Amino acid sequence: MSNTPLKIVVVGHVDHGKSTLVGRLLHETGALPEGKVEYLKEVCDKRGMPFEWAFVMDALQAERDQGITIDTSQLRFHTGNRPVLIIDAPGHKEFLKNMITGAASAEAAVLIVDAHEGVQEQTRRHGYLLHLLGLSQIAVVVNKMDLVGWSEARFQEVDAEIRAYLAGIGVTPTHVVPVSARGGDFIKDRSQAAAWYQGPTVLEALDGFAAAATAHDLDLRFPVQDVYKFDTRRIVSGRIESGRLKVGDKLVFSPSGKSARVASIEGWAGSDVTVLSAGAGQSVGFTLDEPIFVERGQIAHLAESAPALAHEVKARVFWLGRDPLALGDRLKLKLSTAEYLVEVAAIERVIDVEDLGSHQGAQVGRNAVAEVVLRSRSAMAFDTFGANARLGRFVLVHGYDIVGGGIVASANDTRNIFQVNHQVTAESRARANAHKGGVLWLTGLSGAGKSTIAMELERRLFQKGWQVNVLDGDNVRHGLCSDLGFTHEDRTENIRRVGEVAHLFAKAGMLVITAFISPYRADRDRVRAIDAEAFHEIHVATGLDACEARDPKGLYRKARQGEIADFTGVSAPYEAPDVPELALNTEGKSVDETVAELLVYVENRFGRAAVDSLSA
Repeated sequence: MSNTPLKIVVVGHVDHGKSTLVGRLLHETGALPEGKVEYLKEVCDKRGMPFEWAFVMDALQAERDQGITIDTSQLRFHTGNRPVLIIDAPGHKEFLKNMITGAASAEAAVLIVDAHEGVQEQTRRHGYLLHLLGLSQIAVVVNKMDLVGWSEARFQEVDAEIRAYLAGIGVTPTHVVPVSARGGDFIKDRSQAAAWYQGPTVLEALDGFAAAATAHDLDLRFPVQDVYKFDTRRIVSGRIESGRLKVGDKLVFSPSGKSARVASIEGWAGSDVTVLSAGAGQSVGFTLDEPIFVERGQIAHLAESAPALAHEVKARVFWLGRDPLALGDRLKLKLSTAEYLVEVAAIERVIDVEDLGSHQGAQVGRNAVAEVVLRSRSAMAFDTFGANARLGRFVLVHGYDIVGGGIVASANDTRNIFQVNHQVTAESRARANAHKGGVLWLTGLSGAGKSTIAMELERRLFQKGWQVNVLDGDNVRHGLCSDLGFTHEDRTENIRRVGEVAHLFAKAGMLVITAFISPYRADRDRVRAIDAEAFHEIHVATGLDACEARDPKGLYRKARQGEIADFTGVSAPYEAPDVPELALNTEGKSVDETVAELLVYVENRFGRAAVDSLSA
């Protein structure tokens, strides 16, 4: 007998009896506090209204006054064979967002249908939403059978109607149970009111649901919440969503691909207990044996069981926004601790939940469901919902509002793209060129002299026979990054692209000189993480006053006049390197003097002596 509660969501059309059923279930299983029913009956008598089992769940005063369930409630009971965490979700159309919140964590569902009214619009919508959220275990409860005289013929009509609908979305109900929630018939005990029914009661149907694989049984997934620095330690913190983590494990962090071993799992301050392992559901912090770059949103996993990586995902989305979801819309996708800027690349199907008809379209209306393709500029790390629901659910955000939610159905998995190993080694290239390849990353304020220094350094090294090239901020924005603006997100993507290109050239044996403001320290750290040994950060440390006095392009003047938004040093921050490989102060120095200083550094780190040391 498992002690892990089975999570079940209860849904259905408004007034079909969800809260009544749940209240009766709690009463029949002895889950209500002693005297609760008597108290509610007394309250009803004082108000001059008949007692309803729904009042057990409808705890909010507003709900009693309106006679509808607004909030999503969670209560526990025991069937006699297993514990159950039951979620009563609102059925009214205006509260569909609450219903999705409740259903998102469920393993199985109970769908309620009124025997008299039959399948209604909300019944169909909720049935499809359960499928949308990946729930395949569904028991249908045909309620209010007493209102149709316990007619077997009527039950068979409703049974056929709901089975036909669910079959159309690929779902076969586990059971269809006739009940009277108010009278308690077929909730726990069988009833002579329907001697023709030989199937299980509601509680027996719940016992028949298979428990989902526990989080401990799945592959390790550790979404990084944050990285903290204590004394000399960098502690990676977060919650283990699935699997186990132990000291000595070699972790890979997706989507970056960087790896290191777990050096320690940290205990609370003052604790003398040594922690060697931790499992799903635990929030932990750990240190690594190498100082690799790790940031919030990355997924730590074992090398042999990686999540999917893709720039595009096919998703099933339920749209909640007031304005329709349209082709080309840009939204923020939140998946666990990660956030990705995504574009709606395709709307493949819009589903009419009333008749299950579908059509292609350029828009998805409010409360509609659709199958869409979402595209991200950066690689996304995730699991499909079927593989691991914890990394397969997401929400969509516009501004500060949640406008949709859904699950990842499939993706173009980059695990099917394999890195090609070159036959020419880096050492061979270095010996042929008489210098090592690498990335010389010049960062500093606008007007600091980065481009001037880079171009002159390139000229002098080329005259010496070096394989050298400059990637300049203005130049790449005419081609490689012409689609990007100057927001924080676009600046980050600009630097990511340039960093990848620069390292590709460096692997080919070239010395790549970049000249970018690259104002954010985290962006530069990401570029360093691609190949830390090849990356050399050069801070052109000219002060703001000197840069503004030069103002070679007139940009500071325009920024001060408000003509340029988000201008680094004026209306946007510049985060100087903490410990650059070299700091160049150009104030009071000529270009020749500055470049001569940089040349000495380059010769020492990349020149003939550095090449000779490769085989030493």
